[in-house]
Amino acid sequence: MIFYRSAALFLFLCFFLFGCGDNFSASKEFQVKQVIDGDTIELDNGESVRYIGIDTPETRKREGDTWVYVGEPFAEKAKDFNRRMVEGKVARLELDVQKKDKYGRLLAYCFVEDNFVNARMLQEGLALLYTIPPNIKYVDPLVKAQKEARENNRGLWAEIPVISVKEAGKYLNQVAIVEGKVSSIYQSAKVTILNFGRSDFKAVIFKNDLASFMAAGVSVSSYKGKTLRISGKVKEYKDKFEIIVSHPSSIEVVD
Repeated sequence: MIFYRSAALFLFLCFFLFGCGDNFSASKEFQVKQVIDGDTIELDNGESVRYIGIDTPETRKREGDTWVYVGEPFAEKAKDFNRRMVEGKVARLELDVQKKDKYGRLLAYCFVEDNFVNARMLQEGLALLYTIPPNIKYVDPLVKAQKEARENNRGLWAEIPVISVKEAGKYLNQVAIVEGKVSSIYQSAKVTILNFGRSDFKAVIFKNDLASFMAAGVSVSSYKGKTLRISGKVKEYKDKFEIIVSHPSSIEVVD
């Protein structure tokens, strides 16, 4: 009986310290085999890793069981910069609360020598901030890195167009800064939506991301009646266009 209790205690401690059967500790070094794109790499053990906190322009997309080349603006530049930073090198990968995404890829912060790769991609203007709670351990330095790139017009920030809400559909799957006046705000248990008059564009803030607004002392309700600039990738949902906002730094109050 004592043996079984000891074994049970050991298994409990392993689960608590290392996760459910995951032998990947909080921080570990790996050889980077190849770069997939600006925010995804493959390790020498065959495992794919998606960088936490950023989103880079896409070089490809999945159609059915195959990948097709799309080559969004700055996609190749982001991939090339990432390759020069990490490919063939030893990277220290650090995990956060959520260990893997829905595709089975490891979610990690990547460090090579003295470089925090996730932040460098933002700092060079080759990525957009893309925070998804609960993985927000390094959100402050990532926000700072994007702010620096934006203020200095680096990378994609030098070419991102400022467009009206009525033009959003012309920039589908592209990064843009959409300007418009908030006419109303819809809130439910899962999502907050900023509406812009009769346009087909809206800004979407999911429930889990509201914590970043509260932490920054921003009340989403204060946006009503204000002219805003929403930065991010324009997406389509139910024949409408939207930008999903994960952090208040993606919203600029114009007046």
